[in-house]
Amino acid sequence: MPQWLTDGAPHVWRPYCQMKTAPAPLAVARTHGARIILEDGRELVDGIASWWTACHGYNHPHIRAAVTQQLERAPHVMFGGLAHEPAYRLAARLAALLPGDLDHVFFAESGSVAVEISMKMALQFWINRGVAGRTKFVSFLGGYHGDTLATMTICDPEEGMHGLFAGVMPAQHVVALPRDAESEAALDALLAQKGHEIAALIVEPRVQGAGGMVLHDDSVLATLRRLADKHGLLLIFDEIFTGFGRTGDLFACSGSGVIPDIVTLSKALTGGTLPLSAAIASAKVFEAFWSDDAGAALMHGPTYMANPLACAAANASLDLFESGGWKTDVARINAALVEGLEPCRGAKGVVDVRTLGAIGVVEFEEAVDAGGLCAKFAELGCWIRPMGKVVYLTPPFVTSDAEMARLTGAIRAVVGG
Repeated sequence: MPQWLTDGAPHVWRPYCQMKTAPAPLAVARTHGARIILEDGRELVDGIASWWTACHGYNHPHIRAAVTQQLERAPHVMFGGLAHEPAYRLAARLAALLPGDLDHVFFAESGSVAVEISMKMALQFWINRGVAGRTKFVSFLGGYHGDTLATMTICDPEEGMHGLFAGVMPAQHVVALPRDAESEAALDALLAQKGHEIAALIVEPRVQGAGGMVLHDDSVLATLRRLADKHGLLLIFDEIFTGFGRTGDLFACSGSGVIPDIVTLSKALTGGTLPLSAAIASAKVFEAFWSDDAGAALMHGPTYMANPLACAAANASLDLFESGGWKTDVARINAALVEGLEPCRGAKGVVDVRTLGAIGVVEFEEAVDAGGLCAKFAELGCWIRPMGKVVYLTPPFVTSDAEMARLTGAIRAVVGG
């Protein structure tokens, strides 16, 4: 164990674990491509791209060069009353890439904060239009939108992480996704009865990520758009996870043909280099804030919003997406996931194997021993971190065929497929 880890361990509060009983974290020395190199010299193929961020792999030379150049010019300036080229160019590029009139970009640092901002936009949209009482949101079972206070209220209350906080914040309407006629009718009835108190519907399009990598068809999104329009509500897509190629399209909203009123982005926005997020609003939403009345402004401003280094990284990441090679890589990774994970379907306790784009999932009947499995995967040269009932892969798009074979082979070896 390196000295820095020994000295720092008593002072670092780690995420998502009971530190008294959890094993020590693995000490990382450096990263490269799809690899995490540990202090003890072992190399792990990263099967989850550092929580779905490192889509182009680690240390990509184009992104690194862009950040280095920006560091020499200006690492940061406040965004209140000042402007800088990386942010303004990034906003224009995102607006051009997103469908419809999703043209107005509000920057922040983290995905949870971007979702909070989208909720705040939706609430104030109605206030600015003189409509009182629209204080609630509709979200969906199996969904996860972040760990900050407001986002916890729109997560699935049964998913486990936020149960201690029940009653701390006002409860929202968390219901079943409209996958069939019965669930669609139930949602329609709820909106008819409670629409006067609802500001917006919010959904993770195509894949409910941290809630268990649950997939749903684009027809579900079309239904949500139709019901939102029918009842005069806003629709928010949380694309923190699904944005930037993960499902096979650059954005789920683009590939599905369903355009929300607000979309949130983060995770792979900077290619896994620096923290950055955005809540991007349609013209309809933005126009409710465009006023001679100073009180109608969105009074929100994260200190590091639109950080120049992060925006430079994001612009460089978009350069790589514009080359188009990622599409071939995602298709290649999907084929490897299908071939490599399908044998797990017959393993003990496995109830489903599914893939979409560069996402592969083996689901178990019961919650898995995430810590124990993680250690076994590391012994096989892989960084795979299960959650809940699923062992999943969301590798960098640059992961080689041999590295994919190692990842899927490790899962087959551990689960007995």
